[in-house]
Amino acid sequence: MSVKLNHLTNAVRFLSIDAVQKANSGHPGMPMGMADVATVLFKYHLRFNPKNPEWINRDRFVLSAGHGSMLLYSLLYLTGYKSISIDDIKNFRQLNSICAGHPEYKKGSGIETTTGPLGQGLGNAVGMAIAEEILRKKFGNSIINNKTYVFASDGDLMEGISHEVMSLAGHLKLKNLVVFFDNNKISIDGSTSLSVSDNYKKRFEAYGWNFLDINGHDEKKISNAISKASKSKKPTLISCKTIIGFGSPNKSGKSSSHGSPLGEDEINLVRKKLKWKYKPFEIPQDILNEWRKMGDKGELLEKKWRNTIDSKNSKIIEEFKNTYIDSDLKDLESLVEKEKSKYFETKPSLATRQCSMAVIESISNLLPQLIGGSADLSGSNNTKTKNSKVINSKNFNGNYIHYGVREHGMASVMNGLALYGGLIPYGGTFLIFSDYCKPSIRLSALMGLKLIYIFSHDSIGLGEDGPTHQPVEQLAGLRAIPNLNVFRPADISETFECWEIALKSKNTPSAIALSRQKVPYINPKNLKENKCEKGAYVVNLTSHESNVTLVASGTEVELALKVQNKLKENNIHSKVVSMPCMELFDKQPEDYRKDILEENSLIITLEAGSVMSWQKYIKNKGANLGIDKFGESAPYKEVYKHLKLSEEDITNFIQKKLRE
Repeated sequence: MSVKLNHLTNAVRFLSIDAVQKANSGHPGMPMGMADVATVLFKYHLRFNPKNPEWINRDRFVLSAGHGSMLLYSLLYLTGYKSISIDDIKNFRQLNSICAGHPEYKKGSGIETTTGPLGQGLGNAVGMAIAEEILRKKFGNSIINNKTYVFASDGDLMEGISHEVMSLAGHLKLKNLVVFFDNNKISIDGSTSLSVSDNYKKRFEAYGWNFLDINGHDEKKISNAISKASKSKKPTLISCKTIIGFGSPNKSGKSSSHGSPLGEDEINLVRKKLKWKYKPFEIPQDILNEWRKMGDKGELLEKKWRNTIDSKNSKIIEEFKNTYIDSDLKDLESLVEKEKSKYFETKPSLATRQCSMAVIESISNLLPQLIGGSADLSGSNNTKTKNSKVINSKNFNGNYIHYGVREHGMASVMNGLALYGGLIPYGGTFLIFSDYCKPSIRLSALMGLKLIYIFSHDSIGLGEDGPTHQPVEQLAGLRAIPNLNVFRPADISETFECWEIALKSKNTPSAIALSRQKVPYINPKNLKENKCEKGAYVVNLTSHESNVTLVASGTEVELALKVQNKLKENNIHSKVVSMPCMELFDKQPEDYRKDILEENSLIITLEAGSVMSWQKYIKNKGANLGIDKFGESAPYKEVYKHLKLSEEDITNFIQKKLRE
């Protein structure tokens, strides 16, 4: 005898209720309200395989409304994912439990992405849907043809990022993207009418989406809406009218069920109302068996898919596996060495943004998995090269995305591209606008994703655009993010090396800050070695008895070398150190760090930005020279001089220091 759907749904509800109550913390209302939609989706429509959570052609299920995390954990446990046991459910929100307060991405767990900051899951889902289109175009519909489903709350749709990514999704006609809007009209403060009166139908139709309006507790209407969405030529938003805290006699439909446990007395009333006779965390075997059948069905689906794969052209399959599944970047080192040798001969003076474009152009043929883009600044960031093929709604056979003026959306979409698997995204904007990207960058680092942020116009060196566009505190802000490598290369050779490190990095995203103004070739010798790998190295020293160490990054390495020459004219010997990446330098053995930054040397750091991140390196009478106020609108050399970052000012400062 088959188990009724409402019994399956109630298993989700009560696991969620009981876990939140035991933790005395969490959000029971959303899982109770969206349990019907989730059950119908998992039982009749979602393609997934708990025995192989990394199956690349699985449908993606993204819980953008991450506060309702117990809904996801309940579904993963019930369908048979090994990553989540009943003991994990019982340890919801406890130390070392995979069932964290908000979903935290873990490869192979079934948790597709880290969500919680609202709107982020929507952006990630758009990236996943774009990735699917790219790979489907390349390898064919029989190999890649999955869908991306998202559960989103009113809060997700209020956040500004939702506009950026939903607009882009409509523009690209991402037909395999389906968003379920938990339209329960309740937020933490109370009714959503306190702050929102949007006409969602008009909003999404204006984006170029399909809009469907259903009762989120009606099994047939839910299933019919999903079937209709699956045949769409556009992305679809399904507005599910639900009751938050469904089944709670005193708290359903109220904000009191949103972010607090229901309480033992109320839970007993819910059990009585929904006719759930079982103890906390108890799932009857017949109900559990029915849920596990959904997972078993996925195993058969993947087996059928693998049979299809085996029947395909062996060259296509080999490319698919080697490039998009088991990529090892084996030829990257030799390519970088070859390119560095070429530029060693010509020693060009180039802005490092131009250097980065040279890197992208040289590696894009080697790495077809690179997917580039820019937030409407392609020509300024130099992210688009002659090898770039633009992706659009009619053709996904490309490697470049015009994100438009949507920095935050771009960064979250890049996270989704990386999460999908097999692709390495990079995207560009001005360094000053990294502030718009920051929430998504933080999640890139938290999830340990391989992607590359290109931030050009990296200092007051951009000149006339003035203080609104001249970054001062942005490098320090990025360096404050754990597990993010922040690179600021000084010339063409360092730019190649920083890109190589970023591409090889497996669990750390990278931000590469690049100049608008030209810099000379400074990298002297030993082209086989990647000198940037250690974060800092000696560029030049005038004597082994030097008593001054000038440490700089990016464009200020040239400035340090000029200061070194002036000091030498005054019989003061010095060492110039380029530090393109603090994070890598800080991980080096103590002996290496002491050799670079000698304790008996006067250490002077130079960077045209906040000195905050440099303070840890100075000792004795050392000093951090930089900018801790906003810039000025003027030609860049005048701005440097005005802010006392000219070679004369720095030389005089050092001489005075030595006399102290």
